Amino acid sequence: MDVDLTSDQDLLLQTTTRFIEAACPLTAVRQAISTGADAGATGTDAGATGATGPDAGAEYRRQAAELGWFAMLVPEELGGGRVSNNGLLDASLIAEARGAGLQPGPFVGTNVVAHALAEEGSQDQQSKVLPLLLSGDESATWAVAGSAADGSPEAGVRARRETGGYVLSGTKAFVQDAHRSAWILVTAAGDTGPAQFLVPADATGVVIQRRDGLDLTRSFSEVRFEDAEVPAAALVGEYGGAAGLIERQLQIACVLTVAESIGAMDRDFDVAVQYAKDRTAFGRPIGSFQAMKHLLADTSLMLEMSKAMAGAAARAVGARRPDAGLVASMAKAFVGDCGVDVAQNCFQTFGGIGYTWEHDQHLFLRRITTDAALYGDPTWHRERVCQLSGL
Repeated sequence: MDVDLTSDQDLLLQTTTRFIEAACPLTAVRQAISTGADAGATGTDAGATGATGPDAGAEYRRQAAELGWFAMLVPEELGGGRVSNNGLLDASLIAEARGAGLQPGPFVGTNVVAHALAEEGSQDQQSKVLPLLLSGDESATWAVAGSAADGSPEAGVRARRETGGYVLSGTKAFVQDAHRSAWILVTAAGDTGPAQFLVPADATGVVIQRRDGLDLTRSFSEVRFEDAEVPAAALVGEYGGAAGLIERQLQIACVLTVAESIGAMDRDFDVAVQYAKDRTAFGRPIGSFQAMKHLLADTSLMLEMSKAMAGAAARAVGARRPDAGLVASMAKAFVGDCGVDVAQNCFQTFGGIGYTWEHDQHLFLRRITTDAALYGDPTWHRERVCQLSGL
């Protein structure tokens, strides 16, 4: 992203990149796509098969947790920590490195849930669940989208009070790694306003249906709540009064998703530029032709503008500025559109070889396109920008 890194942030980024290259390189991700085994698994983890979409494995997640992947948005008194005065910016650097390596696993979801528990979770949730997320022993995901057409967080599921607890009914779509997560944070529409509940993934009445998706490097599911009864202790924050926390979660999810997109866009473009230098036609590198120069220059401009937007969003949301929601939605819409254009331009650079299964280009396009749709697509966020601007 377009940010000036401190020495600690630079060390975090370098350490994260080395870990990804050693534990879960793109070759391992590709193999997991083909076999269904965990991409970063070793020992007993390596035998896991049969899941739709790759997983990084439990050991990978625990090692990542040791690097602070899930702790940046949690205060130190609750076991978290960060390397600068902006924990979200620190987490965005990790997200960018993950995007460049097309890493699987619910990084965004776990961070969102950890932040929600740190902000408004009960003492029991903070003492029993949060440490498991920070250590990587368990993962969590956020069930937020009701459908592709509606990005409103409370859409799709309704909650009603019952004696001793609540009942959830409805469906959430595009829930990442729900079948591999121990916990699902579900956002629902309540009788008096939005509410959130931390539900075990294997709870009675929770049905997880894995879905085939465009992005082969990650796994998504539809989660149905069939009159699922949850205890009062599952409530996160105030019943009917979770709007502020949900808004904060949406901003964080947008910033981290945008950062992952930036990483994928940057790596894809770097490979395309190198290919334009190496590939020759009519005795010259194809990058020397005027049409290719224009294409690459336009693509570079889109990429640099996207980096600037991503950095601005991370700074605004991390600092909790009054315009944080506006900037986050602007970045999500802009990078969502530009990301697809960047990937398509890279296709033009690679030519026919870019359309083959063996080439990595289609994996980057799939990841970038899916990121554009997560947590509200560009159209939804443009409408949100208008609403936040009073237009």
